[in-house]
Amino acid sequence: MLNNITLGQYYPVDSRIHRLDPRTKLICAIVFIVDVFLADSFIGYAILLAFLYAVTRLSNVPFKMLLRSLKPLRMILILTFLLNLFFTQGETVWIEWWIIRITKEAFLQALFYSLRLVFLVAGTSLLTLTTSPVALADGIEILLSPLKIIHFPAHELAMMMTIALRFIPTLLEETDKIMKAQMARGADFESGNLITRAKAMVPLLVPLFVSAFRRAGDLAMAMESRCYHGGEGRTRLRVLKITRADRIAMLILALLTVCVVLEGMLF
Repeated sequence: MLNNITLGQYYPVDSRIHRLDPRTKLICAIVFIVDVFLADSFIGYAILLAFLYAVTRLSNVPFKMLLRSLKPLRMILILTFLLNLFFTQGETVWIEWWIIRITKEAFLQALFYSLRLVFLVAGTSLLTLTTSPVALADGIEILLSPLKIIHFPAHELAMMMTIALRFIPTLLEETDKIMKAQMARGADFESGNLITRAKAMVPLLVPLFVSAFRRAGDLAMAMESRCYHGGEGRTRLRVLKITRADRIAMLILALLTVCVVLEGMLF
């Protein structure tokens, strides 16, 4: 299951999506998230699915890899679907037996809420898969730079978010190593019920936290040894520029938003 988590991982290939400015991809990701919450019908979600599939093909990221990021969310998706299915009120009753009451409105809400989670995870995973951590940090910092007027720590926040994303695959790899080491010593993480499996995961926490703090200390020492003092006077190897491809990408996202809004108004 750990190998299925793609958030924070970067897929290094050459594609049109990879060559876009990170600011463009961040803005497009935010607009896409807004569009996900604006969609409220099957047609709207079909439009979003077609857009997501087209972007995935243009990015040269295997679509199976994007679908793999949804596997860890299976229990959350099932729980979200069931809670909305059984606890949402509606008028068109499909099944009514004892305390169970399923309506058409509850089913649609459960389905749409689950689809929202799927699109949110897939969209954010696609952002990190096509944007390197350094480029992502630069994009976040530049987008937040106007807030420096009110003394907002834009550089520090961008650095924290980037380090957090960068450490996700590292910690997952470390967790996998610890699990294999303990399984070699006779630990069992797969048998038993859900509570038993949760208790079996407890011995992983101590070595994982020790490893995380050790890596954080090494990173802090490495940054201090390179005279890192925040964003003051800092230059960049790659200067970000908005190109024609970035303008086309933002125009396409604007058209996507218009289609989702019009679909909601007409249908």
